[in-house]
Amino acid sequence: MTHHPHADDHGAPPLGDAQDNRRQVLYWRLLARLFDPEEQAALESASLAVVEDIGLPTALLDPGASVDSVVQRHPDLAAEFEGLMVPEPEDEEARDRAAEVRRAALVSKVLLNVFATGSGNVSAEQLARWQSDADWLERALGCRPGELRGGRGAAGGPGRSGGGVGPAGAGPAGTGVGGPAPDLSRLVPAIGPELGSIEAGLVRRMHLREVLADPALAARLTPSMSLMEQLLRDKDNLSGVALANAKALIRRYVDEVTEVLRTQVEKSTVGELDRSVPPKRVFRNLDIDRTIWKNLTNWSPEEERLYVDRLYYRHTSRRTTPQRLVVVVDQSGSMVDSMVNCTILASIFAGLPKVDVHLVAYDTQALDLTPWAHDPFETLLRTKLGGGTDGTVAMALAQPKIAEPRNTVVVWISDFYEWRHQELFDSMAAVHRSGAKFIPVGSVTSSGRGSVNPWFRERFKDLGTPVLSGHIKKLVHELKTFLT
Repeated sequence: MTHHPHADDHGAPPLGDAQDNRRQVLYWRLLARLFDPEEQAALESASLAVVEDIGLPTALLDPGASVDSVVQRHPDLAAEFEGLMVPEPEDEEARDRAAEVRRAALVSKVLLNVFATGSGNVSAEQLARWQSDADWLERALGCRPGELRGGRGAAGGPGRSGGGVGPAGAGPAGTGVGGPAPDLSRLVPAIGPELGSIEAGLVRRMHLREVLADPALAARLTPSMSLMEQLLRDKDNLSGVALANAKALIRRYVDEVTEVLRTQVEKSTVGELDRSVPPKRVFRNLDIDRTIWKNLTNWSPEEERLYVDRLYYRHTSRRTTPQRLVVVVDQSGSMVDSMVNCTILASIFAGLPKVDVHLVAYDTQALDLTPWAHDPFETLLRTKLGGGTDGTVAMALAQPKIAEPRNTVVVWISDFYEWRHQELFDSMAAVHRSGAKFIPVGSVTSSGRGSVNPWFRERFKDLGTPVLSGHIKKLVHELKTFLT
């Protein structure tokens, strides 16, 4: 009898091959369930045997159990889900095949819960559970909850530390568990919008108006960009309790994102000290060190006292030139994420000293939202998402606001799919040539994915004002550079 090179002395396959087989069983089950919700009996029984044998809870194979519920019953698994799918250096000699089997079981649970969403109506509870499972997927990828989908966790999130995806979209600033940042430069742009799309589909399958009319059901909803879009589109059809609950959800979302973005727009000192203006003679401006130094000649050794002839105060007045920020936002259906983010961002800059903010939203008509620019909640309630796009009507409102071009920055957020493209571009080029800083922005989302009309992209590049696309941090950096 010939001895099998891959078998031990008793004819059994090596341990490594056995572990690989177990891992493949779990992943074959994952693929089968993703493409066909019906159970494959052989794969289910084999997977159950694997999970039980390696000491993991069988709830990992229950499609009705959320990751949260599994972790609540087995708290020690929480740490294993964190960074679960972060790539690790490959070393064939150092492979821990048993650990790979365990990882396959956990990965399968997260992926199935997020990507196998079934069909039919969706309840508020089901949406909340999916959002929680999506949070766990983002943790598994080394991101903060909500980071890939945008919105509440996109830049660190309330109650979370650190920044979001880097300015170049090269991945998050950290794993959320103290480890090094994984390279998600390819994964983030790909998976973020997909998660957002799944969430939007779940929201559409939910009878949102009925949910909003029931305070108990509405309380289960977690504000997200997908939910925001649906609420903003449907707000004119709501009334009474449903409208009040919708406004409360919008307010919660606005407050959460405002908190995130405000950390990025730190109030910087503006201008240089103006020594031509006498300092205010108040105690908080007293320069104690200088006062002592200048009066040292009045020191009395006998009495051990310093007699002060004159007090010295710090100059606090600064030379500043009021800066005007004109934000023009395309409010057509494809720009919801940017509309929400930039409305909130404009309100934050409106709170800075010496910054005069103007806000214009447009589709085929333009709306001057400047009176409400300081309050993103009120601003968003006045928007009407959808419709076509005609930037020339917005330019007609924006141009008169450029009174002092060299002290003005114009931020134009759109995908630039315009039907009067040449006329609009010519007016934008004129703004740029006037001395104003013109910043065309293709998207200000968390995922950084946004479609921009190639015709405009090339012409902006030739004009020396390339389209800014990507994470909202890019726009924050550009605006702070000009305004501070």
